[in-house]
Amino acid sequence: MEKIFGRPAKHREHETSDHWMSVSDLMSGLMIVFLFISIALMRHALIERDKIKEVAITYQNTQGALFDALITEFEKDLGKWNAEIDKNTLSFKFKSPDILFGVGSFELKPLFRDVLADFFPRYMKVLNGFKSSIDEVRIEGHTSSNWSEGSTSEEAYFRNMELSQARTRSVLFYTQKLPAVTNDREWIKKNIAAVGFSSSRLILDATGAEDPEKSRRVTFRVITNAETQIRKIIED
Repeated sequence: MEKIFGRPAKHREHETSDHWMSVSDLMSGLMIVFLFISIALMRHALIERDKIKEVAITYQNTQGALFDALITEFEKDLGKWNAEIDKNTLSFKFKSPDILFGVGSFELKPLFRDVLADFFPRYMKVLNGFKSSIDEVRIEGHTSSNWSEGSTSEEAYFRNMELSQARTRSVLFYTQKLPAVTNDREWIKKNIAAVGFSSSRLILDATGAEDPEKSRRVTFRVITNAETQIRKIIED
């Protein structure tokens, strides 16, 4: 009879009720699953944030410690070498172009050879205490924007690029050959780069104009591996 007339209304209402209870239970279960997933993702994000924060704090501490070590080692020499150490970039800057190279030349002047022979072994001694935190050391060459008369600004830029690169290679070649750093030569080959920036990072005077003398400089800059560590955290 049920096949012909169907089930009584109360039976149909009971089945409908059971059906909606099942859907309700399913939705509740899914909401709980999504809640757990959200909690897990939030926890993962917090852990990653804490890792990056830890790297950043370590980077700041390392940078401060390395700067302090460089100051302790070279504070008495900065004046006579006309040099300075930048705490923010960990750059050791030689700022006297008249003792570095001749005009248009990449050969080290004798006085600069003497300075480097004193400076570089002591510099490596300081770096030896921080090698695990160092990604790279760059010997950076900078020039003014000047070149010969009649040269366009573009020609001057690329001529100075060649010159600045040649100068940093001369510095690297000379320093890594010093007998006092014999034990560090393999590390130097792998971790110290010679880079020429031409006139791309000029020093300006108080009026905003180029200061050609100050723009001609050689810098030893330490780059820590904090960025590499953060990139690994993100990739993992």
